[in-house]
Amino acid sequence: MASSTALWAVLIFAATYLVLAIGRLPGFRVDRTGAAIIGATLMVAFNVLTVADAVEAINTDTILLLFGMMIVVANLRISGFFALVADWLVTHAHRPLALLVLIVAVSGLFSAFFVNDTMCLVLTPLVLEITTQMRRNPIPYLLAVAMAANVGSVATVTGNPQNMLIASFSGIPYRAFAAALTPAALLSLAVVVALIAFFYRGEFLRATPRVTIQPPAVRVHRALVWKSTITSAAMIVLFFLGWPIAKVALVAGALLLLTRRVKPERVYAEIDWSLLVLFIGLFIVVRGVEKTSLSADLFAVASRLHLERTGVMSAFSVILSNIVSNVPAVLVFRPFIPHLANPLHAWLTLAMSSTLAGNLTVLGSVANLIVIQRARHKVTITFWEYARVGVPVTILTVAIGVLLVP
Repeated sequence: MASSTALWAVLIFAATYLVLAIGRLPGFRVDRTGAAIIGATLMVAFNVLTVADAVEAINTDTILLLFGMMIVVANLRISGFFALVADWLVTHAHRPLALLVLIVAVSGLFSAFFVNDTMCLVLTPLVLEITTQMRRNPIPYLLAVAMAANVGSVATVTGNPQNMLIASFSGIPYRAFAAALTPAALLSLAVVVALIAFFYRGEFLRATPRVTIQPPAVRVHRALVWKSTITSAAMIVLFFLGWPIAKVALVAGALLLLTRRVKPERVYAEIDWSLLVLFIGLFIVVRGVEKTSLSADLFAVASRLHLERTGVMSAFSVILSNIVSNVPAVLVFRPFIPHLANPLHAWLTLAMSSTLAGNLTVLGSVANLIVIQRARHKVTITFWEYARVGVPVTILTVAIGVLLVP
């Protein structure tokens, strides 16, 4: 690659990631997705990549897996499945500590299989309603929703977008991925309960009367509940049996689109199109910089910093994930992980640490922002209110991951 073209590639990459770190382009209405689109376009415009190179750079397995999962999750939401889960939660929550444990369990479990952002969208209004009826402080319970969603999503490939990326790059089977990371996820969920109960001990550790909560009205499309539940269960079973996860997710989504009662526009409205486009743009931007000497330079730096060590890799992953977000961070690590002594271990370490990094601050993950935005009409969670719990949760859970990742 000519030196001028290589320089453009590095500048475009740096500018794109700077906007990803800031959140938007100052002076313009350009968000992270827009930055990825512009960066990808400039890689082609300045002849860093041809159009064919740009198309080839897109990891279709990741895009199809994410797209298929979005359709499945959309059908579960529209059917009322998650509302039924919420109704079960209400009927079993009679005391504050029990409510905290159930919120962490439900948020963590379902985030592992159906993408963590979904559970934050579903549980946040429910938690606000329950805490209002119980006359409790909603903040610790909302923190539990976000932090458990992040932690639970560590366990499987389908827990979050960065795990989907890592599975596509590494070829780690669904079952092996879950076997490696589920123990760390389960112990980390216990840490979330313990630390939230400790920091809000006045809320949880004093005697409180048993409270019966009036369940919210639940609108359920029973036929679609059965259809989407059976399809989702079959999809997860096939994942564990080793079938191609992108293919299975896409087929499951297509089957759920075969309906006579639900307008397809309702499903399409639930799909996060901007996230799909963000992925496509970042694939192209990163491929452009991979054609320069920067990848070799990064590998040289990695060798000097000993990123093959679990603790060092985890620390850098947590820091980078909180600067540019975890999906772009994973793409930065992509070029040199295959050259490390134990790539499989490195990929699993990156999945663990980049996901648990989301609990460090409010800005660490989209799940956190969803909870804060959906709850803002009733309660304000400040940066420091979140961080005083999030920082120790992140430190302890990443330490657990470092010890347990095989």
